[in-house]
Amino acid sequence: MTERDGMEREGACWGRRPVIGAGLALVPWLVRPARADDDPSELHPQPGDRLVFLTGPNKGHVIKPDDLPLGGPQVQAYPQSPDGVLRDGSRLNLLIVARFDPANLSPETLARAAGGVVAYSGVCTHQGCPVNAWSDEQKMMVCSCHGSTYDPRDGAKLVFGPAPRALPHLPLKLVDGVPVVATGFSERLGGESA
Repeated sequence: MTERDGMEREGACWGRRPVIGAGLALVPWLVRPARADDDPSELHPQPGDRLVFLTGPNKGHVIKPDDLPLGGPQVQAYPQSPDGVLRDGSRLNLLIVARFDPANLSPETLARAAGGVVAYSGVCTHQGCPVNAWSDEQKMMVCSCHGSTYDPRDGAKLVFGPAPRALPHLPLKLVDGVPVVATGFSERLGGESA
């Protein structure tokens, strides 16, 4: 190896370090805890938040498992803090919630469900449209913009369409018979350009 080869190799390593460093600098922002100056309506779901109906006759009411039809379709919801703050200040907080027989859920999905109730981001991973349609034939959630289809019984994995990945899941737990947020979303929210 010549001295020039060694310098080029060293330069290549230095060239990657700033990129890696810049990527790592984003990690605290993605997972940073709430601060006192944050608008509580814009915070992503926090542990202990309940889920409330976005539309329909139960709009604004806390979702209970029996409120959801077994086997779908999904309903749209927002998280709500224990003190009543609706976290609707960010479009990325839109949730889709459905209830299934726990025996029909994949092991990974079952571990994140509460009484058969599952919650996912309601924002498609393709271009950020709402996942607000349902396929009765497939028993799957569908983005009404470009048809990306997700299997809610198997981690909202993509089964059809242009979306690049599954919907982020929101782990739940039961508290006094009500599904509440256990931890934050599993991964980055929104579409490819988000």
